[in-house]
Amino acid sequence: MQRFPKLLIVSGKRSGKDTMAEILHEEFGLSYKGSSQAAADMFIYDELREKYGYETPEECFEDRHNHRPEWYQMICDYNKDDRTRLAKGILEMADCYVGMRDRDEITACLNEKLFDLVIWVDASERVEPEGSDSFNIDKSCADIIIDNNGTEEEFRNRVIRLGSVLSKINIAEYDTCK
Repeated sequence: MQRFPKLLIVSGKRSGKDTMAEILHEEFGLSYKGSSQAAADMFIYDELREKYGYETPEECFEDRHNHRPEWYQMICDYNKDDRTRLAKGILEMADCYVGMRDRDEITACLNEKLFDLVIWVDASERVEPEGSDSFNIDKSCADIIIDNNGTEEEFRNRVIRLGSVLSKINIAEYDTCK
């Protein structure tokens, strides 16, 4: 049975993770969900709406950049008894998880073989590194590194080339969890 690989796209803030997922969706139909959107929908909005006066989950999500360390800690707390909890929730809805931020979580997910491939989007030449109070993984966790230090067109072309390869692979042939 043909299916897309289960992907995890990671990197620091503003590196192009969501853009990569959007391109893969537009060009190849890959479904994706970002960690921040999923967390807002699943639990963060309910926990923060009174504190910050949010009217909707969308308003909460749009304000996430002003509270990065708080969101990071809330997701870690949500996953404290099962480091794969949010990832499993996302993978029930989508083939691609965008934006995991914690090394313990990525390690647990890799140990449980939740992802077929981890992709790092590298924008280190144009984006300041993210602080460890909201992000503690690095590109050593990735199987593939996609450069996003050039133009939007160059990045788009790289993502499309990768998507072309991934969409042709019958990942079930390589599934070690049969």
